[in-house]
Amino acid sequence: MDAKTNIKARLPSRHVTEGPARAPHRSYLYAMGLTTEQIHQPFVGVASCWNEAAPCNISLMRQAQAAKKGVASAGGTPREFCTITVTDGIAMGHEGMRSSLPSRETIADSVELTVRGHSYDALIGLAGCDKSLPGMMMAMLRLNVPSIFIYGGSILPGNFRGQQVTVQDMFEAVGKHSVGEMSDEDLDEIERVACPSAGACGAQFTANTMATVSEAIGLALPYSAGAPAPYEIRDSFCMAAGEKIMDLIARNIRPRDIVTRKALENAAAVVAASGGSTNAALHLPAMAHECGIEFDLFDVAEIFKKTPYVADLKPGGRYVAKDMFEAGGIPLLMKTLLDHGHLHGDCMTVTGRTVAENLKSVKWNPHQDVVRPADKPITVTGGVVGMKGNLAPDGAIVKVAGMSELKFTGPARVFDCEEDAFEAVEKRTYKEGDVIVIRYEGPKGGPGMREMLATTAALYGQGMGGKVALITDGRFSGATRGFCIGHVGPEAAVGGPIGLIRDGDIIELDADNGTIHVRLTDAELAERRKAWKPRETSVGSGILWKYAQQVGPAVKGAVTHPGGAGEKACYADI
Repeated sequence: MDAKTNIKARLPSRHVTEGPARAPHRSYLYAMGLTTEQIHQPFVGVASCWNEAAPCNISLMRQAQAAKKGVASAGGTPREFCTITVTDGIAMGHEGMRSSLPSRETIADSVELTVRGHSYDALIGLAGCDKSLPGMMMAMLRLNVPSIFIYGGSILPGNFRGQQVTVQDMFEAVGKHSVGEMSDEDLDEIERVACPSAGACGAQFTANTMATVSEAIGLALPYSAGAPAPYEIRDSFCMAAGEKIMDLIARNIRPRDIVTRKALENAAAVVAASGGSTNAALHLPAMAHECGIEFDLFDVAEIFKKTPYVADLKPGGRYVAKDMFEAGGIPLLMKTLLDHGHLHGDCMTVTGRTVAENLKSVKWNPHQDVVRPADKPITVTGGVVGMKGNLAPDGAIVKVAGMSELKFTGPARVFDCEEDAFEAVEKRTYKEGDVIVIRYEGPKGGPGMREMLATTAALYGQGMGGKVALITDGRFSGATRGFCIGHVGPEAAVGGPIGLIRDGDIIELDADNGTIHVRLTDAELAERRKAWKPRETSVGSGILWKYAQQVGPAVKGAVTHPGGAGEKACYADI
């Protein structure tokens, strides 16, 4: 028995390739041109979220081919397949956004089903847009076969009359246009130049935040998550991932060996240090859940509180992902955090080495100002803050990177859906000093926990970003800026306090101390709760109906199944 066959004897694919009873299965494989040698090698699923919906995903199929070449060159048999992506930039601001967060679960579920159904031994996952990154990593953690994550890369920045622009500027341009600060001709010109290449949104929005997480948590090769989509070096990273996956199979290094409690804390630290998206506070608990690790919004917020904000990235800062890659990439950010005690260096990664070993040769680059040294940060606490109070007993989250005022008090202006709030913003029927409340947009109540970028960007475009606040049981895009608090829980649909607020109630927000209160006594809230009645969701069938029945609270990641704690048998051990 040779070494390859010996490895095959312990791998899932033996159930479809080995022995006389599997002759029918092998006949299918021969039909696709596989050789006898290829059939008896380890099978590596190469999953991508390729589609033609948006630039985030358009380069993934090309990169998958490079990964397959790497697998084949190292003695494995790659088996390519695709899953879905819902791209937030296209889904934003209308009913399509209800599909965004549920797509994370569908991606994880579909990858799981494909790998289980065909008994693949390992997984290389390529993703480009917001929910596809955590969705793909959740599948890896759920299946627990040797896995490597590949980010498709960020888009290059656009240029509008000499100014660097991103899609964030496009959404804010809508607000400027609504108040006459931008003409029809200007709007037409900027929309044609804002997104000049393939790749995911270029600043530290959700896609780049979760790409940063993929390296920090150990599931992606160092530097691979930072390179923009159009850069040819992306194919080299993909080829290297294909080669490396065979080493992980041989050494039986699995995702749950990598994603530990310490690794999750590392991931939360890079989110805070980079001023990343609040959505990370939803996705990290969901990834932990797949491993059976308790790591909720409050655990994430605890790391945020003690991590310095050091990467000067948009939307709160000056630079985009391309700039950070060229300054030294995610390893540069991680190195300064490690050197100053903000990362666990002993966590295993897909290189087969620890975080500290990976970063040993990384030198500080003094010729850049994208990333500050961790002992000389932009601010001493992270760019994202957790909040709690009588308005959000289950917590809430706010991105403070780039904000100067961290406290706000004002009267509530209540809306029961985003469309009504957007109409009020568009018509300017709100007032300076208002706290705009958008509710019934949580995981169950939406259903789907929509992002509110269209509304928040319009406010900012109208010059009101620092003059009003906004709270919601829904989510915000990583591109959102201003005093915007999301994930308020419990959500309105299950009787959370946000569902009891009335116009004129005084709301007090303090991101310095992490508190969110409404000036109502417990007795007043209890009295209002007696009169509150649950609402029917807006859907009665289909995937959104199923999602609303299954989904849990945002504080635990809005997950839809029992996770690793409920697992009776691990797929990787079949």
